[in-house]
Formats: sequence, C-alpha cells, structure tokens
Amino acid sequence: MSDEKRVRRELLFSGHVQGVGFRYTVRSVAARHPVVGYVKNLIDGRVQLIVEGEANEVRKFLDEIDFALGPYIFDVQSQEIIAAEPFTDFRIRF
Repeated sequence: MSDEKRVRRELLFSGHVQGVGFRYTVRSVAARHPVVGYVKNLIDGRVQLIVEGEANEVRKFLDEIDFALGPYIFDVQSQEIIAAEPFTDFRIRF
C-alpha cells in the first residue's frame, strides 16, 4: 500500500467535448488507472469530470486524457475538492 496522498479533483472541460465520444474515452482511460469517480455532460456544453485516487495516479490519468482528447479541449477549469460521497468505481453519469 502506498503512503501517497489521495486527492479528489473536479475538472470542467470546454470546447468540442460533447458528441465526440469524450465520456467513453475518459471511461476507457480510467479503466487503465487505479482511479474512481465519474464523467458527465453538462447542459451548458461542458463535460464535468470528478476523479479520485493517489495524486500521482490522478496526474497520469489526466495526462493520458490530455494526450487522447487535447484537440477537442479549449479550456479546463480544475480544482481539488473535498470528498462528499464515496466512489467504488469509475462510470459515466447521465
């Protein structure tokens, strides 16, 4: 077991992020990393991502998302948040 700090981050992606398989790609990337949380389309056209895991694993996960989906992303707002609900897996929310 690692001693690294667990973090939970909320990211809001803007750009051409809906209708391009963004959520499904994020879920696929999450399956390759020990992270939990969810990804969800917002009614304003952005995509919300909540991810939790060891800080280093979250960074690797987000780097892979940027590599895979960077051309669709015009802006990202990111902040560390306090866990309000426990997650046991990573999923798409509707």
